[in-house]
Amino acid sequence: MAFGRLERTQGPQPMSDINVTPLVDVMLVLVVIFIITAPLLASTIPLSLPKTDAAQPAATPKFVTLVVDKTGEAFLNDRPLSLDELAQQLAETARQNPDTEIQLRADEGVAYGKVVQVMGLAQKAGLNRIGFVADPGPLVAAPRK
Repeated sequence: MAFGRLERTQGPQPMSDINVTPLVDVMLVLVVIFIITAPLLASTIPLSLPKTDAAQPAATPKFVTLVVDKTGEAFLNDRPLSLDELAQQLAETARQNPDTEIQLRADEGVAYGKVVQVMGLAQKAGLNRIGFVADPGPLVAAPRK
């Protein structure tokens, strides 16, 4: 009979890692709650604003569409007009809002002089903001040198 020490097996060791799964779950729930309640908090102050004529929104659009088709005919907001009528309409638009932008769409087959003539009518009316509208074509790689 040998006398000796009995080896004891060590019991389960305490886990030293932090389990973050419950923390992530709670944080996601809080994010969802804040996403839902944030828009409700934006307008919590009831106001009775005063009335004035100066605060009326502008009735005129911020831009008009001017089209010159391949025959040289001009269209203002999809309405065909002669050059005299076009000049009158552009002058009226300039009187209502001088910052109105003209979006000019000209067919590639129309004569350059006709486009310049229409642009001159717009500038004579007082509308100097002219944007040229073009369809995006296929991308062409630049030639390498």
